[in-house]
Amino acid sequence: MSTMSEFTIEDVRRVLRDVAGASSVDLDGDISQTSFADLGYDSLALLETTARLQRDLSIKLPDDAVLAIRTPAQLIDLVGTARSVRS
Repeated sequence: MSTMSEFTIEDVRRVLRDVAGASSVDLDGDISQTSFADLGYDSLALLETTARLQRDLSIKLPDDAVLAIRTPAQLIDLVGTARSVRS
């Protein structure tokens, strides 16, 4: 995951797989609007995912915003906003 390129759905897939390990859920389809709960990722997995993104991308994601996201598309938007603020 490049720190300078756009954060994409492929990045979300990679981080979800890395953080939560092998999942029986197929992450290869159009998952952008699928809830994390429907993908099999609970709030703890999402918190681990966002913590890793903050570390890897050197960004800060507000706690209230992290708690409000429900889909990969929302996560992409949140990371994009945090990266634009950092620039």
